[in-house]
Amino acid sequence: MAQLFIGPTRLGDAILVSGVLAWMRDDAPDSPITIACGPQAALAFSGWQGVEAMHVVHKRPHHRHWLDLWQKTRNRRWRRIVDLRRSALPWLLRADARYRIPPGLPGEHRVIQAARTLGLPPQMPRIDLSAAQRAHARRDLPDGAPALAIGPGASQIFKTWPVERFAAVADRLLSTGGPLAGGRLVLLGSDAERRDAAALLNLVPADRLVDGFGLDIPASAALLERSALFIGNDSAMMHLAVAAGARTVGLFGPTRDDHYGPWGPQGLVVRTPESVDALQARLAAVGGGGSLMASLTVDAVSDAVLRRWPDLSAGAHPA
Repeated sequence: MAQLFIGPTRLGDAILVSGVLAWMRDDAPDSPITIACGPQAALAFSGWQGVEAMHVVHKRPHHRHWLDLWQKTRNRRWRRIVDLRRSALPWLLRADARYRIPPGLPGEHRVIQAARTLGLPPQMPRIDLSAAQRAHARRDLPDGAPALAIGPGASQIFKTWPVERFAAVADRLLSTGGPLAGGRLVLLGSDAERRDAAALLNLVPADRLVDGFGLDIPASAALLERSALFIGNDSAMMHLAVAAGARTVGLFGPTRDDHYGPWGPQGLVVRTPESVDALQARLAAVGGGGSLMASLTVDAVSDAVLRRWPDLSAGAHPA
């Protein structure tokens, strides 16, 4: 019998809970998985092994999207249904076992919350990559000089660090005397984010630049897998770096790093001097028209990186 995984709507949330999906596959390799999730979240599961079907859930008025999904899933009995959306659907379908994500606890990371659905220890975010995708990334990032990956974008402008400061940190790390001296610069994000990234696009010569703006999720992950370090805002790209096994620096201000910080032993949070609550109060007062990350300095980020990884060495971080 197959398994049904009802996943999130947003891309970043899907990557955060991907470890649970990987556990389901590994725990029952003879039970193919059907995924139901939002259109953005579906990008995170593109090409996954062991997935027999993907139902992309488009929200409809009066919750009719759940009726649509019920129509697609009602004609079989499921071995296991794991619902990370807290819907009623699992109890409207035939199943041997049903699991629904519990409410989050104060200060609980979303990786921990998702794992508690099945009574598991925290599951590292995962990404499936093919040999062809890895080979393509190897052509862009051949063995030798190390690579620094930067993700300057985010879903909301108020949690983006100024791109000029990303460029200043990258310059310190990649220039002569820096720990990644002579290395390549990998830029990742959406096509729209390239428009505001001139300070980064012009930082290194063309033969040391990998312009990854606009790449799909697997292609971005394959580059991250071969990068020595990733630095980015609180974003889906930050979570993808974790899933790819890269050393990951997440920059935080008005969002909660205890809930969404880069998970695992290779993650590092660097946040503004102001608390989340103080910045959220300012956001409520002035609206979301600009960045709330201005108090985070270049020195704070570069010093935190070098304190955490004083031996940040040449070459790609092993996946």
